[in-house]
Amino acid sequence: MKLTILGCHSATPHENKNPTAQLLEIKGHRFLIDCGEGTQVQLRKAKVSFVHIKHIFISHLHGDHFYGLPGLVSSFRLLGREAPLHIYGPKGIKEALLLLLKLSKSNMNYPLHFHELASNQSACVYEDDHVIVRTIPLKHRVYTNGFLFEEKIGLRKIDADAAQAAGIDKSQYRLLQQGQDVESNDGHIVENAKVTFAPRPVMKYAYCSDTAYHPAVIDIIHKADWLYHEATFLNQHAALAEQTKHSTAQQAAEIAKKADVGRLILGHYSSRYKDLGLFVDEAKAVFPNVILASDGAVIS
Repeated sequence: MKLTILGCHSATPHENKNPTAQLLEIKGHRFLIDCGEGTQVQLRKAKVSFVHIKHIFISHLHGDHFYGLPGLVSSFRLLGREAPLHIYGPKGIKEALLLLLKLSKSNMNYPLHFHELASNQSACVYEDDHVIVRTIPLKHRVYTNGFLFEEKIGLRKIDADAAQAAGIDKSQYRLLQQGQDVESNDGHIVENAKVTFAPRPVMKYAYCSDTAYHPAVIDIIHKADWLYHEATFLNQHAALAEQTKHSTAQQAAEIAKKADVGRLILGHYSSRYKDLGLFVDEAKAVFPNVILASDGAVIS
């Protein structure tokens, strides 16, 4: 699992401060999460091939989280894309994007598939043989979801020496990988656990974009390996956080602690703060394993 932070600052872009966008690489997928202004430029800087992006997840329809989407979709067209593109986001995202494309006479030469979200309950929005993606309903000024990306349990690993000693034909190996007991060459049943190793633990990444302090997410993100949680404000501005439906670094750490996650990644900082180290200090007083997101950072 690899996370590239394309942008992690709030609201207005600055010369070296890009609004929210991330690229998550997991089980052969490259998922784009949010798409603030300048995302396609940040993808270029990170040397990410556009052709591998097939799924884009938009948390909500505030500009610093999706205004980069029309430009990126248009660039895909100019580059001759043919592969389908799936866009997951709040109801209204299809209307907004198609209107801009219509007014600019940008006829798509590849299929665009919209998956509009409206439920206030966590729901599966994508699933294949390797990964499942669920929504994390959040508490913001407009309808907002975070997303939980979770690997599925892989195949068991065969202990070749043990399997050979037990007299198991290689034609049975696929069944062993799937966790089944098998019959040996002399006709007795061999327990799977005696000739295989458990698959590696699955990884989970929880992305919580703009939200007020919202304990309802704790059960959904429980035991996630990484949690990205917005921390727009420091605790000295807790009243402003409540008013604008954002979180403080301390509140993000409280969510991380209660959810028992592995690592907390902070982002979406207000530009009022010059010393971002204060966010780490505030969060670490509650939860020890904290890092700051920064534009261009790669976490793996």
